[in-house]
Amino acid sequence: MTLHPQFIEQIEGLFPVEEARRLLEAISSTEAITSIRVNAAKTALRPVAARVPWCDTGYYLDGHEPFTFDPMLHAGLYYVQDASSMIISHIVKSLIDKPVRYLDLCAAPGGKTTAALSALPAGSLMVCNEVVPQRASILKENVMKWGSTDCIVASDDSSRWGKLTHFFDVVAADVPCSGEGMFRKDAGAVEQWTPALVAQCAERQRLIIDNVWNAIAPGGLFIYSTCTYNRDENETMVEYVGEKYGAVPVLLDLPAEWGIAQGVGKEGCYRFLPHRTRGEGLFVCVMRKPDDERRAVALQDKQQRRNVRQPAAKVPDDVKRWLAGGEAAYTFATTGDTVTAARKELANEMTYVASNVKVLSSGVEVGTVRGHDIVPSQSLALSTALNRQSFATAEVGYGDAIAYLRGDAIVLDSAVPRGMVLLQYGGMPLGFVKQLGNRANNLYPREWRIRSTYVPVSPPSILQQPTT
Repeated sequence: MTLHPQFIEQIEGLFPVEEARRLLEAISSTEAITSIRVNAAKTALRPVAARVPWCDTGYYLDGHEPFTFDPMLHAGLYYVQDASSMIISHIVKSLIDKPVRYLDLCAAPGGKTTAALSALPAGSLMVCNEVVPQRASILKENVMKWGSTDCIVASDDSSRWGKLTHFFDVVAADVPCSGEGMFRKDAGAVEQWTPALVAQCAERQRLIIDNVWNAIAPGGLFIYSTCTYNRDENETMVEYVGEKYGAVPVLLDLPAEWGIAQGVGKEGCYRFLPHRTRGEGLFVCVMRKPDDERRAVALQDKQQRRNVRQPAAKVPDDVKRWLAGGEAAYTFATTGDTVTAARKELANEMTYVASNVKVLSSGVEVGTVRGHDIVPSQSLALSTALNRQSFATAEVGYGDAIAYLRGDAIVLDSAVPRGMVLLQYGGMPLGFVKQLGNRANNLYPREWRIRSTYVPVSPPSILQQPTT
């Protein structure tokens, strides 16, 4: 790897001589570090591997596994994520102890969103956003696979979010950056790096912050992060927020043995450096918005939100029973030909968000209206709220599971009844088929399908039953 001379000069000017030498050596290394985060809401299985210190469901793997060909990944039992980014789990658990409204503003592909979803107190509302349509589709897929009912996926510009005055208790912005921290994994990031790119990214980051600041409630938290090393996109940006908005960095409890470095010349900033921690480069700072007289405006806006009501929808009783708790726990709605459900405590707030920004999904997509029938959706199949007793089920082996995930037709045992059938692999839902007798129609979403025709001889053994 050949690093840009001005990047080397930048690092050498930022850190002491020995620190800079070790960092540049680590950046130039070809060592691949692979880590995953397990979805504890879905499984008790764990890899036989070392745990990521700052995330109790994060694990380092010895090498890069064929994740694409693991049905457990597609079922949402785990997520492949760089270990450094898992710090969001520790931040959320350390600083948030009651239900909140949380916005993940620059969320694709969904790693930090799903980490926060797993860490947030029950009753919290997660809103994740990605402005680029293709990346927003990937975000939606990954969030649906994770299975939470209390999440909105949106795709709108940061300028739209400021209109939700003081709505969010927490806003996280993993802002677009120059990508220096990903040089080891992304040769393209090395090639495109220039000082001009750093300046361009810093300007865009200031705009994003300015756009979203009004959406943070007085006293709320702003979690700012980048995957880069330079000071302009990191500590200088924190200073900008402090000077313009009066935000104060929040000190985090990070044990010294974790190896996380302090920021450069700014308290409350933290850096993941690949020669100190097992992971890629990351900068993070949590800031608290001043709790001042603007709270009156927040309370007024809260009253306005009470006037927003989720419209009632006529949904058959048997469809309502597809979710555990049914009508007693969820409010059902129909948008076009899609039936959705939101937990009653959050339904009005979800409607309020959808009335202000472009929403791709909200709560659980229960099914699609087809004539007089409602076809259950993939979102329902992978939701932690799925009532499995509402459907016939069929357990499939590895070969059939991969065939299903490729979109192929499969043949089920003749004892499986006709109609909608929930396929399971290892006891976990994969999705629906329509059993016709001699074959089953594959209902797995076309855009989610595995494109490769290669199938390993045996399934990856990433997750296993923990030993006692």
